[in-house]
Amino acid sequence: AYAAQTHLLPPLEGWALFVANLFWTVAYDTEYALADRADDIKIGVKSAAILFGRFAPLMVALSHAASLTLLIMIGAGRGLGVGYYAGLIAAAAFAVYQQYLIRTQDPQQCINAFLNNNWFGASIFLGLFSAFKF
Repeated sequence: AYAAQTHLLPPLEGWALFVANLFWTVAYDTEYALADRADDIKIGVKSAAILFGRFAPLMVALSHAASLTLLIMIGAGRGLGVGYYAGLIAAAAFAVYQQYLIRTQDPQQCINAFLNNNWFGASIFLGLFSAFKF
């Protein structure tokens, strides 16, 4: 969508968007994996939740923070307005809420955190949408 709207894709911004998406994926995939950790250990499946161990919630927080930081940098470079940053602030609030949900690493709460990523993404989308000049 970015390339279609701008008719170009600057390499630095393209890679920054890719990496921001990668960090977000690590965050929500780890939340999902936390719900299945016990079963994954039993059957020998490797997951981010197992790899990160007791630091999984911290890694989720760092991944969300890295994703949002990259999106802030892109927005600053593009001169995006207040609506864009409001969307990122809302996404950050959802990320904090997800940290609350996964704090005990209860499987159902981890699934709830995973599902809450719909709102994280929707906030970013709405912020981006508000930045378009029609």
